[in-house]
Amino acid sequence: MEFNKKALNRKLAKIAAPIAIQGIVSATLSMVDNIMVGFLGETELAAVGVGSQLFMVHYLVLFGILSGSATFMAQFYGTKDMNNIRKVIGFDFTLLAVLGAVIFVLVNCFTDGILSIYTEDPAVKALAAQYVVINSFSFLLLAVSAPLEMAFKATQQVKIPMAVSTVIFFANITINYVLIFGKLGFPKMGVAGAAIGTVSSRIIEVLMNTFFAFRERNEFYGKVRSYFGWDKELVKRIIKNATPTTINEFLWSFGQTMFVAAFSRISTTAYAAYQAANSIFNIFNFAAFSIGDAALILVGEKLGEGDMEYTWKLSKHLIKACLLAGIAIGTITILLSGPLSGIFKLSEAGKMYTRYILIVFGATMAVDLFNGLQIAGILRAGGDTKFAMLSESACIWLIAVPLAFTASLVWHLPVYMALLVTRTEMFIRGAVLAKRYLSKKWMNTVITDL
Repeated sequence: MEFNKKALNRKLAKIAAPIAIQGIVSATLSMVDNIMVGFLGETELAAVGVGSQLFMVHYLVLFGILSGSATFMAQFYGTKDMNNIRKVIGFDFTLLAVLGAVIFVLVNCFTDGILSIYTEDPAVKALAAQYVVINSFSFLLLAVSAPLEMAFKATQQVKIPMAVSTVIFFANITINYVLIFGKLGFPKMGVAGAAIGTVSSRIIEVLMNTFFAFRERNEFYGKVRSYFGWDKELVKRIIKNATPTTINEFLWSFGQTMFVAAFSRISTTAYAAYQAANSIFNIFNFAAFSIGDAALILVGEKLGEGDMEYTWKLSKHLIKACLLAGIAIGTITILLSGPLSGIFKLSEAGKMYTRYILIVFGATMAVDLFNGLQIAGILRAGGDTKFAMLSESACIWLIAVPLAFTASLVWHLPVYMALLVTRTEMFIRGAVLAKRYLSKKWMNTVITDL
């Protein structure tokens, strides 16, 4: 196939723009939750931040499973094999339902012990426990909605997840406002109200995704039984590909929570600032990482078609786009760090920390995005998930996590300097991933003979 940059840019925009909007909506939703709870005080904000760590770990493990299976969905879409796409969705649903049930039980039985990993402040821990127990039903609900969302993206129906996210965004804000602050005759529930708002939004998400999945106009439409009765070889390949991505996302997300454990021990104000800055930066981050999601979809589709020359040109074009996006979004983050740091109800020290943390995030955005494109996009699209796992996990756990604790507890650096030291690991990871990309060992077709 002839490589047409203009046509590719139009297709990239068509896929990446709705994914970016969905990401911005999702990230803004998280920030709005934090802003609303933040009006109650730094302790409440820190509690939601600590409680959210468990859900981040679960979501990223879930994302790891789905990323591994999305390789197959995208490549099956390249051959228009909708029957096997449905089989992949059904397998994902079953696997995630079991995972969600196990985590639901563990979180409800060992709440205090788990939260003790992240904070020693009894007031923060007590509020975080409320948030975690109520919100634990999300583990079960995501087992239904997440596989369908990934399938919509892999089959390039990206407007559906965008529409669903927009609806639940406004639903969550409304429910949060009523329950957190006690409006319309409801009691003032604070942190517990935020958790109820999140669970309610997840229920709406399940209903909407199910509705769109079982419409005849849907690309992978089929009867419920067509999602089950999996071929053993297909299951074997999905597990082989998804196991490294799942381990990767678990170790990555658990590593991120270790940063929380390190920074929260500097002070509650320092962690509240980190939580505030992270919520703000995620808006920019999700928008930028839409290129990574688009890469998995587009590169996977071409690999499924077997067009290796086009795939290579496509991947190089995506890298250029991601670096430009990283520089642009990083610059915007730095320029807006001052006014954005004033959104939350923080002390003056907290606002100063938030601003400096945003500057650190912005300054390292381009390399962060390059790494994300390689790990979650290009390498996974070709089934090179084992290398992606080893490179990222080793860099985080052997370099970044030790640096976070050393900077916080030994060197006693302020939180923004501790973060800067921690993020130097990204440059080492970027060099490793660049070498792997240039080797072309990631260019594989995983659906051969299925």
